[in-house]
Amino acid sequence: MWAERRRALRARSAPTGERTVTNLVLAGGTAAVAALAMGPAVRPLTRWAERERVGVAQQLRAPAWLRDALAVILLDYTLYWWHVVEHRVPWLYRFHEVHHTDLDLDASTALRFHFGEFLLSIPWRAAQIVTIGVSPRALGIWQQLTALSVLFHHSNVELPLGVERRLARVIMTPRLHGIHHSIVAREQDSNWSSGLTIWDRLHRTYRGNVRQREIVIGVPALRDRRDVTLAKSVALPFAAKRAVRATHGGARPRAGDSEPRGRLLP
Repeated sequence: MWAERRRALRARSAPTGERTVTNLVLAGGTAAVAALAMGPAVRPLTRWAERERVGVAQQLRAPAWLRDALAVILLDYTLYWWHVVEHRVPWLYRFHEVHHTDLDLDASTALRFHFGEFLLSIPWRAAQIVTIGVSPRALGIWQQLTALSVLFHHSNVELPLGVERRLARVIMTPRLHGIHHSIVAREQDSNWSSGLTIWDRLHRTYRGNVRQREIVIGVPALRDRRDVTLAKSVALPFAAKRAVRATHGGARPRAGDSEPRGRLLP
């Protein structure tokens, strides 16, 4: 947050204080769900998977550290698919959309998730653990790495372009994730990774050729501050009349459209 004030990547469009309070309160709800529901449901499964040698990683005849490393990588890959599913399944997107309605993108956006989204993710997380064979240690490492990654790539920090291009070969970065938060559908439907960018490259969903000054953050039909208050954000998934995701396929030509999709632009 200090770096965002010193070297901002994108100009802000909404008052920071009001947004930050909303995002932190929403974060409190997800933290409560994580503590009261996700933790008790998931952590016993990790102990069982390790004890009974259940799952892909646990079947390896290898040192524990190697099994854990594989589990962390596979957790990151399956999180990529969970993110895709959230955007593709309408009733899941109703909850995930709360994250995308933020009018700016910064470190506080990394915490802006509806508590319902975390509740709905518990079966997926349980399936990850059982299928992959995730030990308690591997889960803890993955959670810490993912938290750091999410805070980093949601941040509004302008890194030197050469540095970020090198980082983007391996991990998700602020410029890349800013493209995912665009109101333009073809841009939102890219850069799904939360950690390693290899998954986007593998599935051809990697996009870097959008200039940051051309990106409008948010959801097309919810561009007014009054539409994304705390109360309306909590109620959004349950609202009878609500905005749908950006399904329009077109947008005016971008300055970077002639560039290769994989070339990260300033």
